Amino acid sequence: MTYFIRRTLTLGIAGLALTLDAGLATAAPYAYVPNEKSGTISVIDAGNDTVVATIKTGGKPRGLAIGNAGKSLYVSDQSTDSLLVIDLAKQEVSDRIKLQESPEGVGISPKGDWVVVASEISNSVSFVSPATRKAAYSIKTKGKNPEHAHFSPDGKWLYVSAEEADTVDIVDVEKRTQVNSVTVGKRPRGIGFLPDGSRAYVAAEIAGIVYAIDTKSQKVIASIPSGNFSNGVTVHPDGKTVYVSNGKDGTVSVIDVADNKVSATIPVGKRPWNMAITPDGKKLYVANGRSGSVSVIDTDKREVVKEVAVGEFPWGVVIQ
Repeated sequence: MTYFIRRTLTLGIAGLALTLDAGLATAAPYAYVPNEKSGTISVIDAGNDTVVATIKTGGKPRGLAIGNAGKSLYVSDQSTDSLLVIDLAKQEVSDRIKLQESPEGVGISPKGDWVVVASEISNSVSFVSPATRKAAYSIKTKGKNPEHAHFSPDGKWLYVSAEEADTVDIVDVEKRTQVNSVTVGKRPRGIGFLPDGSRAYVAAEIAGIVYAIDTKSQKVIASIPSGNFSNGVTVHPDGKTVYVSNGKDGTVSVIDVADNKVSATIPVGKRPWNMAITPDGKKLYVANGRSGSVSVIDTDKREVVKEVAVGEFPWGVVIQ
C-alpha cells in the first residue's frame, strides 16, 4: 500500500526537520504511540521502525484514534479530562475538547463522523463530533469503569468493556442507548472485530481468557485460554488471526480464528498493553508499558524483529 502525504517530522536535533513533500510516495505508514508518563506521542516510521518525531501533549495521554481523513489524531488526556486534537501536519495539539471524568479508550466510527471516548469515573461513553469539535452527547453504561469502546465494522453497534465488571455492554448507535450486556470473564479489556463483523473478540484480564462473541446473536461462542492478564486485542486484516497481549507474561498470543485456539506465543517487552497492525498485516506493533518500548512483530515469522524505544509508560498504538 502506498501513501501520498505531506508531513513535517521534527527530529529534536537543533530544530532539524524532515519534510515529506506532496506527491512523494512512501511505502510505509506511521505508528503513533502515547506515552503516559512522558506526556508525549512518539511517531514511528513503519518503513524502518525508527522514531522520527515526538509530539508534546503534556498530561497523561492514553487512548487514541486517527480521523478527519488522516489529518487529525484524537487522544484522551486523563489529567485534564479532555480529548486532544492533534494536527498531524503541524505535529502539535490544535484543540482540547472537554469530556466526562477520567477519559481512557478512544474509538472512531467507520464513517469518521463520531469519535467516542470511554470515561471511567462517570461510567459513560462520550460521542464527539469531529466537525464541531464538541461532545454532542454521552451514553451511560451498566459496566463500571469502562475502558475501551469499539464500533462494529458496519457502525451499528458500539461494544464497551469495563474494568470492574464481567460483561461487555452493547450500545445501539442509532438509538443512542445500551441494549444488551454479554457476560464474559472478570475485567474485560481489549476488543477486536473481525473485518466482516461476524465476531468480536474480548480479552478478560483477570480471567486470562479471550471470549469470541457472535455479533448476530450477541452471545459467547468460544472461550479461549490466553496468558496471564490478557489485555489488548488486534485482528489481522485478513480476518484469520487474532492477537492478544498478556501483561504479566510479557507475551502476545496468536489465535487462529478457524478453530479459536492459540497457535503461537510470542515473547515481547514488559507489561504489553494495546497494539496495532499495519494495513497490509505484515507487522504488529505492541506497546510495552514497563519497558518503555514498542515490540515490532513480523506476523509471518511470528517473532519480534525490532524493539523501538519510546517514552515512559506507552499505552497503545494506532497506525496510519
